[in-house]
Amino acid sequence: MASSGGAGESSTWRPQEDGLREICGLLEQQMAPSSDEKTQIYQKLQQYSQFPDFNNYLAFIFARVEGKLIEVRQAAGLLLKNNLRSALKTMPPTNKQYVKSELLPCMGAADRQIRSTAGTIISTFVQIEGVAGWPELLHSLVKCLDSNDVNHIEGAMDALSKICEDAPQVLDSDIPGLSERPIDVFLPRFLQLFQSPNITLRKLSLGSVNQYIMLMPTVLYTSMEKYLQGLFVLSNDTAPEVRKLVCSAFVQLVEVRSAVLEPHLRNVIEYMLIVNKDPDDEVALEACEFWSTYCEAELPPENLREFLPRLIPILLSNMAYADDDESVLEAEEDGSLPDRDQDLKPRFHSSRFHGSEDAEDEDDDIVNVWNLRKCSAAALDFLSNVFGDDILSTLMPVIQAKLSTGSDEAWKDREAAVLALGAIGEGCINGLYPHLSEIISFLIPLLDDKFPLIRSISCWTISRFSKYIVQGTAHQEGHDQFDKILIGLLRRILDDNKRVQEAACSAFATLEEEAAGELVSRLDVILRHLMCAFGKYQRRNLRIVYDAIGTLADAVGGELNQPQYLEILMPPLIAKWQQLSNSDKDLFPLLECFTSIAQALGTGFSHFAQPVFQRCIDIIQTQQSAKVNPVSAGTQYDKEFIVCSLDLLSGLAEGLGAGIESLISQSNLRDMLLQCCMDDAYDIRQSAFALLGDLARVCPVHLHSRLPEFLDVAAMQLNTPKLKETLSVANNACWAIGELAIKVHKEVSPVVLSVISCLVPILQHPEDLNKSLIENSAITLGRLAWVCPELVSPHMEHFMQSWCIALSMIRDDIEKEDAFRGLCAMVRANPAGALHSLVFMCKAIASWHEIRSQDLHNEVSQVLYGYKQMLKDGAWDQCMSALEPPVKQRLSKYQVQESLW
Repeated sequence: MASSGGAGESSTWRPQEDGLREICGLLEQQMAPSSDEKTQIYQKLQQYSQFPDFNNYLAFIFARVEGKLIEVRQAAGLLLKNNLRSALKTMPPTNKQYVKSELLPCMGAADRQIRSTAGTIISTFVQIEGVAGWPELLHSLVKCLDSNDVNHIEGAMDALSKICEDAPQVLDSDIPGLSERPIDVFLPRFLQLFQSPNITLRKLSLGSVNQYIMLMPTVLYTSMEKYLQGLFVLSNDTAPEVRKLVCSAFVQLVEVRSAVLEPHLRNVIEYMLIVNKDPDDEVALEACEFWSTYCEAELPPENLREFLPRLIPILLSNMAYADDDESVLEAEEDGSLPDRDQDLKPRFHSSRFHGSEDAEDEDDDIVNVWNLRKCSAAALDFLSNVFGDDILSTLMPVIQAKLSTGSDEAWKDREAAVLALGAIGEGCINGLYPHLSEIISFLIPLLDDKFPLIRSISCWTISRFSKYIVQGTAHQEGHDQFDKILIGLLRRILDDNKRVQEAACSAFATLEEEAAGELVSRLDVILRHLMCAFGKYQRRNLRIVYDAIGTLADAVGGELNQPQYLEILMPPLIAKWQQLSNSDKDLFPLLECFTSIAQALGTGFSHFAQPVFQRCIDIIQTQQSAKVNPVSAGTQYDKEFIVCSLDLLSGLAEGLGAGIESLISQSNLRDMLLQCCMDDAYDIRQSAFALLGDLARVCPVHLHSRLPEFLDVAAMQLNTPKLKETLSVANNACWAIGELAIKVHKEVSPVVLSVISCLVPILQHPEDLNKSLIENSAITLGRLAWVCPELVSPHMEHFMQSWCIALSMIRDDIEKEDAFRGLCAMVRANPAGALHSLVFMCKAIASWHEIRSQDLHNEVSQVLYGYKQMLKDGAWDQCMSALEPPVKQRLSKYQVQESLW
């Protein structure tokens, strides 16, 4: 597509009429609602994009073709923007200059759509290239802002607001050739526009300044008082979108710059109370964020206390469903209707993880969309955790009043009151506890309420008290109440309403986690209800039944391994297992469910193990092939199939123990696992190393032929500059190395020093690392020291202190025993290496509640006795005097120092 100006200067570029006509025609055709040829049109436009000056044509159409529909020009502009993302860096400089020169005048175009699209394209340029190479842009923006033409001001503000949102740091940077940063020039003009009579300008200028609260450039910090005064003026703006931005500013300021609000805090709180009732829901929602943010920022509670009697009723009022809430409309849906694909929420499998979990519990998702109702409930939850029982005197009368309204018209108020009880279930438990039996007795009948959303919220609220309900089973009244709750939730699991099914299943899973042993005597009735639901539910809620079955298996463990229970549980699951193809994503939750069942049944799962094992192998092989060539594999690659299959194999290894050996010996699992350990997807590596550790425990012989490669690739996970981005992978690799070490002993020697050199920095700098990685690093270091003390002990003085600190944080178990065997072996090999860290070693030894292994107890005693003999002239007494009395007391059981204090 040659231009009439050839490849000369951009100012001489002119489009050819034929090319111009053809591109405009394609853009017009593409926009025709009935066009059946959109794919061909798109392909033609893609072909044109190979010409160096195609983007010049688009810029020309966008900026200059006056006779065409605005929509055609806008389409050219948006296509230009998309092209810039992929082609800007390789675009010839003359063409780039031409496009820029055409864009700038468009900021002042008479049509708002053209101005807005110009702003979008300009922001794309700035995101990719910054502003240093486009000095004309800054000059034009300032000129437009300072003009008297509202179109020019709006166009400049539109572009600037998008730059501030997409790349705020660009304007807060030093630019060669400029005496001040761009934001220093623009921010005073933004503040000035707060006073504009034009709503759009007030909105864009305030939104632009708000983007800098987190960055806090010097010019904003020094203009803070003017900014705050501007916010107060705009706080009563007639435009809801401006009031929403005012609320957003106060929320951000209280989160990151609370000190600047201190002189004005009472006024801000008063304002937030008012706008929390704003007729515009979006404004009220933004205002409601303030209370949770204030609590999370750990600001002085006393500043809020006096406002609680006014705030709490507002929150409760806002917790009632709005008439147009999608949940109210969906709640009437018939449970027998099949789910549509769009009803299926995305699911995320959590890869297998060995050690102490640091992750937060998943948020109780009472509603699917973040709205004023959910935000108000979250705020009440936060307030209850900050103020505890102090809020009950204000809150409970309001809750009781709402619960006592029996009319059908008031069902939303009753529902909100039940939600409020659940929201304060954690923070106010001390005050609620004496009345808990009464509260639960009130909630149980609501499980059978005629309104489905009252039934569903009652399930959730009851689940919030699961821990205390189970504690109450110690006496008869609590035991009877537990039975009523159990039967009530099981009844709701078989509800005809999908929303209630979901809430009941989730609540039951929460109760299962707490109840554990209490469920054993009721397994028959529980399994019958769950398997009935399994046959009744549509696809979306079926996933939650799988979770409830898996949680039940985790809770009761081997008690599930009874013929009468397996006859109820397994046939429907196996039928579903056989019905689903290897590429069906509905297989994911079933794989997870089987993982829990395999672990619970132990060797009892062996009857079902062979087809399950083989299918996991087949799925992993198919997916590894699909990654290379999806066409020949017959399916699209999806790494989650591999992750779920690896985790189920881990569950089989844990459940079957050495019984898995016959399955592995007839498969190529070892080679496939090594490939997974080297995969570029971190969640595949995470699950692969978990399986490696599990196999090391039960059948290390089958790893033997490729042991050096497994050890090398595991060590590599610890020696990466991206360690903080892949902590879970490193954690599992570290654990696997330790498990391999105690099985293969000296064969681990080649990697010992490289692994130690990675573990020591983790122990010395534990900041920002998860607890589990630190614990596993300490245990694996000890295990390596136990099997290869002659390699590790010469270096012990470099890590003894930090290692002993980590050891003292680990709970008593077999892994801690292994680590201390390593400590004893190192001290025997190099007693001098621990001398400077003796106090820390004593504290680590004292961290034991009880060493169950008599051999290890004796070894520890000998270590302490050896140092007591070694340290003469009062040195031992000096070491002991540095220990706190409880530490000395716990060391006394090792009988080395009874006469010395």
